[in-house]
Amino acid sequence: MADNLALMKNGYEAFAKGDIQTVLALLDDKVEWNEAEHVTFWTGGPMIGPQAVLRDVFSRIPQEFDGFRIEIARMLSCGDSVLVQARYRGTAKATGKRLDAQVAHVWDLREGKIVRFQQYTDTWQFAQVTGVTPKS
Repeated sequence: MADNLALMKNGYEAFAKGDIQTVLALLDDKVEWNEAEHVTFWTGGPMIGPQAVLRDVFSRIPQEFDGFRIEIARMLSCGDSVLVQARYRGTAKATGKRLDAQVAHVWDLREGKIVRFQQYTDTWQFAQVTGVTPKS
């Protein structure tokens, strides 16, 4: 759906500007947020609700990385889902190493709200760059 694609483009633009409140407003109250297993911000299972996402992801990004950004290669709309291919870039504060990782995001939307997020990324690179051993 074109509206879902526009909604997600606006969300990524808000994230790029550091406008996390606008991003959080796109999330359903019961959003299921899934980070890639064993990546830096993985909690061992899905995060439920915007406050969990804020606490466990968005508030930690500036603590862990300098210059963190998402560079979008393409966005595809598929019914009630939006697929995004991109790269994460930034510098890990703990090690000074640069992150340049492929990523895919799968967003499920309902009635103009994000109800589910799934991230796929290079968890090995995250571990190498951050110096954090992946959680099991």
